[in-house]
Amino acid sequence: MNRREAASVQTVVEAEGLVKTFSDFWLRAKARAVDGVTFEIRPHEIFGLLGPNGSGKSTTIKMILGLLRKSKGRLSVFGRDPSDVSVKSRIGYLPEETYMYRFLNPRETLEYFGKLFGLPRSTRRRRTDELLEMVGLEGASHRVVGEFSKGMARRLGIAQALINDPEFLILDEPTSGLDPIGTRQVKDLLLDLRRRGKTVLLSSHLLADVEDVCDRMVILYGGKIRASGSAEELLRDTKHTTLHLPRLDATAISKIDAAIRREVGVAVDRVESPRQRLEDLFLQIVDAARAEQAETSGAMRGGPTAAFLGEGEGQQAGALIADLERAATESKRAVQVAASTPMGRGPELDAIAELQRPSGTAAPKPAGSDVTKPKSDAVDNSVIEGLLGDSRKQQQDNSSGGSGERST
Repeated sequence: MNRREAASVQTVVEAEGLVKTFSDFWLRAKARAVDGVTFEIRPHEIFGLLGPNGSGKSTTIKMILGLLRKSKGRLSVFGRDPSDVSVKSRIGYLPEETYMYRFLNPRETLEYFGKLFGLPRSTRRRRTDELLEMVGLEGASHRVVGEFSKGMARRLGIAQALINDPEFLILDEPTSGLDPIGTRQVKDLLLDLRRRGKTVLLSSHLLADVEDVCDRMVILYGGKIRASGSAEELLRDTKHTTLHLPRLDATAISKIDAAIRREVGVAVDRVESPRQRLEDLFLQIVDAARAEQAETSGAMRGGPTAAFLGEGEGQQAGALIADLERAATESKRAVQVAASTPMGRGPELDAIAELQRPSGTAAPKPAGSDVTKPKSDAVDNSVIEGLLGDSRKQQQDNSSGGSGERST
């Protein structure tokens, strides 16, 4: 095991002295978006990346994804360079803005992204059903994405980021546009994903959401880390003590205050009655309305976390591919042996044809036999195949003529 692979056992992301400088056409530095940032993201934790607009959060995320090249410093993801293609299938990403094909419905959208990851058809369908139920869009699966509100599109974006069962999930403003129901569900989902062994990088302006779920966090300003640590370390108030008691009348409070003055020499700063959070009250009202079976055309409250998340199917993919390659090699060798043998078609060649037939497909029927017409699929595969073709063509065009970019 080399140094980078050894580091990947301890950290998912490791940044040391990370710098990103944007330059103009003449390679003159215009802005230093990230300035000497050092942090690490450990396995099975939720890590918060906080800061005001322009503090370098999105630039840091893009460097982790390999979309931007660093100017200085060291950055590794799973012990490898972020540009290494082998780490891409292990990452799920939700960008700050949800970009979806407006003319596809949610089921077709997840089918498309599943094909990009090379998932088998049965796996794509199973995961699509589970994810749509999880984000509360199973009732809107027939509507095109162009008709969705921002919150509904955000729910679909979260499902898209999970379609490949990633080990490392990067979420940029995941609760933007979501109602309190969706916000609570996203926070519960993140906690459940951590229990299932996932690692999450969360960037958000909603500090209450980060406080509820993050194990550790860094706060950026001007491209530099101004504070870092666990939520407990950063938020602990060392100047006050809180006592939780049953509700007391004014006489009892006066006696307690007098006792504290006499024994400790300090006075009670403030006496107040606790109140519930607005989020909790909102959810209580919504749950009561649902109990009355009130009608709504919006997104429903999501179901449980998709069962496939954390199954480890992503790790099994490599072994499956190796088995298929080995079977293909053995089949090719058998065909070569059969071709060199002077014989007509017989049981041997029939067996070879059976080996070459893809798994799960029926053997061809003799001429003149009845052929059953397949049932129509709910997903328009022709549209998805066209999109995949466009993506492949664009990748070929970029690889043949995209060498003229400047980078620092």
